[in-house]
Amino acid sequence: MFAGFLFLLLLTDGVSSECNSSYRDVLKHLKLTKNNELYSMTRPVIHHDSPTVVYLAILLNAILDVKEKDQKFISYVWITMWWQDEYIGWNPDEFCGITNISLPTKVLWKPDLTIEEMTEKDKAPPSPYLTVDSSGEVELTNNQVQVSTCSMQVFKFPFDSQSCNLSFKSVIHSVKEIQLVQYLNSSKITKWSRKLMQTQSEWLFIKMTVSNETVNNFDFIQSVIVYTIHMKRRSALYIVNFLLPVLLFLCLDLASFLISDTGGEKLSFKVTVLLAVTVLQLILNDILPSSSDRIPLIAVYCIGIFGLMLLSLLETILVMHLMDKDNEAERNEDCGDKRGKISNYFREVKKCTHCVSVCDVSAGETPSELLSVAKEGSSSQLTEESHDSEKLSEELREVVKTLTELLKSKKEEGKPGYWTRVTKTINRVFFIFYVTAAGLFLLYMFVSWSDAQE
Repeated sequence: MFAGFLFLLLLTDGVSSECNSSYRDVLKHLKLTKNNELYSMTRPVIHHDSPTVVYLAILLNAILDVKEKDQKFISYVWITMWWQDEYIGWNPDEFCGITNISLPTKVLWKPDLTIEEMTEKDKAPPSPYLTVDSSGEVELTNNQVQVSTCSMQVFKFPFDSQSCNLSFKSVIHSVKEIQLVQYLNSSKITKWSRKLMQTQSEWLFIKMTVSNETVNNFDFIQSVIVYTIHMKRRSALYIVNFLLPVLLFLCLDLASFLISDTGGEKLSFKVTVLLAVTVLQLILNDILPSSSDRIPLIAVYCIGIFGLMLLSLLETILVMHLMDKDNEAERNEDCGDKRGKISNYFREVKKCTHCVSVCDVSAGETPSELLSVAKEGSSSQLTEESHDSEKLSEELREVVKTLTELLKSKKEEGKPGYWTRVTKTINRVFFIFYVTAAGLFLLYMFVSWSDAQE
């Protein structure tokens, strides 16, 4: 038993004495030093006509922003690539089972991959190291903030869905030199991206698809992998802050038909509501891109409601103009009646005064008798004239008062003028037209947006 234990101890010491390799030993074996640029200058292939196969995997970590006005898509992605370096490799059994090592990225050659849609340089710091397997497989992982161009289709805004591409290809190498191959299929990429998703902003991540293509640019054939990110906008905030207020302004304009047309309150109210819709249109103009191929449905929605309110405002101006014509005719008629009655009254007053100043003469009296009668009754005549003038003034006041009351009662109890009756008919007909047109327009917009979402 002691002999067996001693043999086992000697065997363990032998193994431990043999297993004394380190990462530096691997580097010495590979002849990799900091100043050795041989490995980083050319493609790592033994035969120059054999291509380097690069496996690529992209996972989406976050949707940072989508700028419709600038047609930009900002995302945070995790990029991993693998390729075979035919000049590097070792036997792990000779180096104590070391299967991989980490090296600075500047030591080895890396594929010159770029994204066609990228508009700004990545601001995130690149990974300083890459991993080398004992079989010569090199792995490089980077987390990048990608600012890429994306053609936005805003026809269905705010119920729209967007698809933005990230196309990876080599800068200078053709398909004969570098071949790109997708490492994960679309379902796995979507599954892992949902697990890694950190933030989605106002967008909801739907799926991610990948396709491997070969493009020909002026007889220069290259391998391209296209990752397409599908996302849908969360529209609840736009419904509450934009669509609903515009609809409420339409309801306010509809309720303004209950305001009387005689004053200027109705006109000023309609102008205020129209200006409020104009402000919302200016806000919408700052959101939507000006290079859209089709007019967005939300712009049609605002223009349609703006047009209905404008028609309502023009109808109010027409009605007030016609009522002013009727009021002016009534004022002219009232002034004519007053002048005629007053002139008739003064003619009566003159007749009464003339009757008071002239004495009644009988047929048998002589002029001398009349003179004596006149002298005797001169004093009494003056007294009677004063009484008569007082009576006339009192009667004049009573007549004026009576005329005023008659004119007021005529205004209150008389029938409305011709143009007033016409405006009532116009208001009734336009109200029916307005409600019908608004209902049909809103129904059209609802159906259009429903079809767009499908």
